[in-house]
Amino acid sequence: MKKLYGVITAMTTPFDEAGQVDVKALAAQTEFLIGKGVDCLYPCGTTGEMYLMSAEQRELVAETVVKTAAGRVTVFIHCGAMTQDETIRLMQHAEKIGADGVGVVTPSYFTVDEKSMIAYYKAVCAAVSEDYPVYAYVIPQLAHNDITADTMEKIAAECKNLIGVKYSYPDMGRLCEYLRVRGGNFSVVYGADAQFLPALAMGADGTVSGCSGPFPEPFVEVYKLWKEGKLEEAKAAQVKANVLVKLMKAGADMSIFKHILTWRGIEGGRMHKPLLDLNETEKARLYEQVKPYLE
Repeated sequence: MKKLYGVITAMTTPFDEAGQVDVKALAAQTEFLIGKGVDCLYPCGTTGEMYLMSAEQRELVAETVVKTAAGRVTVFIHCGAMTQDETIRLMQHAEKIGADGVGVVTPSYFTVDEKSMIAYYKAVCAAVSEDYPVYAYVIPQLAHNDITADTMEKIAAECKNLIGVKYSYPDMGRLCEYLRVRGGNFSVVYGADAQFLPALAMGADGTVSGCSGPFPEPFVEVYKLWKEGKLEEAKAAQVKANVLVKLMKAGADMSIFKHILTWRGIEGGRMHKPLLDLNETEKARLYEQVKPYLE
């Protein structure tokens, strides 16, 4: 089974004025990222405004990215939804269109205990082929629910095609605990892209990075240098990446990513209501900050 590795870009979703997916812009973004050397694509996640899209829109995004990528990079579709039925629908659709695998966020908003969490992942993992790879997606600061390493061990024992976890909380201790799941035969990718290199050093397979959407180059450089064993150079590349991470995450606003993509020649599109685009003053301030890094 394929797994996520290296620089895994959490893609934004470009919307037009009417709130519809801009397919042309999405295809261009896919080409841009492949051309810059990212290893994997991860559309329809948090950075992609997943919960603001209809199931039909999410399927359209998945189809566009898979078709455009055409096997040149690994593509995992995030399929977690507010209901179990919709999650299963999206997972089955992803498998049908030829995506390499899927991610599934924990149930959100309502508190889910361990028994319910295990039952949920058993149900969704059983809805696709037994050899179709699934990652749990743990982001407790947004989804409300967490999965401890002990609970993940129980889920992994029940779900053979749950091959790993996308962990998007900056807790290196928990990352290390996840790396011991299933006797170490468990893929861990880390959402804290400012800690990409330390995560690799601990044994993670890669980072799922929203910041690598507008600026993939420094993250690609970190991974390349790490693989080549050039640790000092990789450290310098991570420092360079972190300057951009700090700049882009200052407002925790995906509109920042979209405007930077537009300034780099890839139409970033609009935010999906109720999220708002940057206003003109905010855009001007951001442009002055990122101008030295634009090509």
